[in-house]
Amino acid sequence: MSTTIEVPTSSPAEPSSLQSEDAGQPLFRDLPLSHEVQLAVQMTGYLTPTPVQAEIIPHMLAGQDILAQSQTGTGKTAAFALPILSNLQLKGSKPRVLVLAPTRELATQVAKSFEVYGACIPKLRVAAIYGGADYEPQLRLLKRGVDIVVGTPGRVIDHVRRGTLRLDAIQCLVLDEADEMLNMGFIEDVEFVLGQTPQEKQIALFSATLPAPIRKIADQYLRDPQSITIRRKTLTADSIEQRCIFVDERDKLELLARLIELEQTDGVIVFTKTKDSTLRVADHLVRLGLRASALNGDLPQARRQRTVDQLKSGQLDILVATDVAARGLDVQRISHVFNFDLPHDSESYVHRIGRTGRAGRQGVAVIFLTHRQRGKLRLIEKVTKQTIRVIDPPTCEEINAARIDRFREGITASLDNENAALFQKIIHQHAQETGQSLEQIAAALAHLAQGGRPLLVKDAPKKKRSRASDMKPGGRRDRDAGRYESAGRRPRKPLGPPSRGMQRYWIGVGHDDGVRPSNIVGAVANEAKISGSDIGPINIRDGYSTIDLPSRLSAATLATLQRTWVSGKQLRIRPYAEHRGRPSKSEFKKRKKRK
Repeated sequence: MSTTIEVPTSSPAEPSSLQSEDAGQPLFRDLPLSHEVQLAVQMTGYLTPTPVQAEIIPHMLAGQDILAQSQTGTGKTAAFALPILSNLQLKGSKPRVLVLAPTRELATQVAKSFEVYGACIPKLRVAAIYGGADYEPQLRLLKRGVDIVVGTPGRVIDHVRRGTLRLDAIQCLVLDEADEMLNMGFIEDVEFVLGQTPQEKQIALFSATLPAPIRKIADQYLRDPQSITIRRKTLTADSIEQRCIFVDERDKLELLARLIELEQTDGVIVFTKTKDSTLRVADHLVRLGLRASALNGDLPQARRQRTVDQLKSGQLDILVATDVAARGLDVQRISHVFNFDLPHDSESYVHRIGRTGRAGRQGVAVIFLTHRQRGKLRLIEKVTKQTIRVIDPPTCEEINAARIDRFREGITASLDNENAALFQKIIHQHAQETGQSLEQIAAALAHLAQGGRPLLVKDAPKKKRSRASDMKPGGRRDRDAGRYESAGRRPRKPLGPPSRGMQRYWIGVGHDDGVRPSNIVGAVANEAKISGSDIGPINIRDGYSTIDLPSRLSAATLATLQRTWVSGKQLRIRPYAEHRGRPSKSEFKKRKKRK
């Protein structure tokens, strides 16, 4: 007979969060975990389990089925991983444990947790299998034999049908974030996998909500489960400051750029509703010289993993992502989360802002709402049981004051440069020869440093409100504006000459290949090992593009870029002066048709 245990908690929103020692709380050493697992927990430096871990671990160690309703950040991964590893008997080559997760990111994260907590278990074999990745590495892992498989439903089924994954020896099956698998249309896949496993096994089902289809699976497959409900006093951590700004749809991009410039940010995640929006917003930020990249389900797995790794290491500062792509994302340096688009539901909002304020750090979550969405704010406040502060957009005066402060700080920092004495000598000599004052020369140098970009911003002229564009944000005018802005398609307005120290190059991809500026910037920055801020204007045409790069690039770097692939084609980079006048293949075909 199942029992329900309600545990109030306000623990930090951090997956697999194992908290520090607290008087009166049970300790990990008090739980009957195996010696090897206890050693691994000690190596992580954690002492006190979270409430969900303290309640679930004893039941799972006893072999009971679990039906746990808990939100993201209650430490559920360790709640099932630690007892599973304690009970695991390593024998044979067939997997004994299967964990199903809705996304590749979550599958990777859970598999890594098993490796960390099983670090002291000799010859433990863990495999993460998921879609969007090459089959060969996964096939090699499965062929050698594994003890624990963590995978997404679709790829697990693929391997089962290929005969490369046998589930007839499974002793424990975990369904992680079952409601999310339901939302993504995986529920039939989950039932198929359940049908491939032995009838006698332990099942642990974790879900933030328990809709009818999830309850049906629990009733059909779980045997007298222990029902555990973990409820927080608040759904969001106290370390997260929540804000809301009301803004017209057409002004969101400008507002986002100003906030990122004004705030003291570290890592940033911008959440949008659609895959196309991730590309559009990321392109806009890249054009402003920011280190941003899109993360969505259309990107190859290797590219997605590389993007996340770059965010973790500090090579990338801003991730523009959809909810599904960021599922399970755990990057401690995230200081700000921007809800560029309103999420589909309140639980998605809670998950989004849980990406910041981690590991005891303070975080900021900002949501953009149109004036018509004012009622949504009250709904989110009701669900999260917290008041969200409404703030005004930053003014031009605030932005300009911040820019001037940064400019002056840069001057002070440069004075300590070892080359300052040399430059001082050159400037003094120039002043004597030309009769110009030091102030005039300093102003000219500042202008050069800005690269022709204005230091200060001005209030944009008020636009005439178009009822059609306001009522239909996805309408033709809006789509055209987004396409021209994001892709930079301005063929009738030629670029000026390259800035000093830059050279213009021709590259062999264009609009016909579906390329975007962020694709080019990401590839060039990675292969040439240069900062995205050192990359100049990109002009995308139908059959080719131009890009301004530092003229100091070596022959070896250019040779590497020639072989670099973007949008399914090699860049074949060459100086634009050599290519000028030579039509692209698409332009050649158009000319031939006209003749």
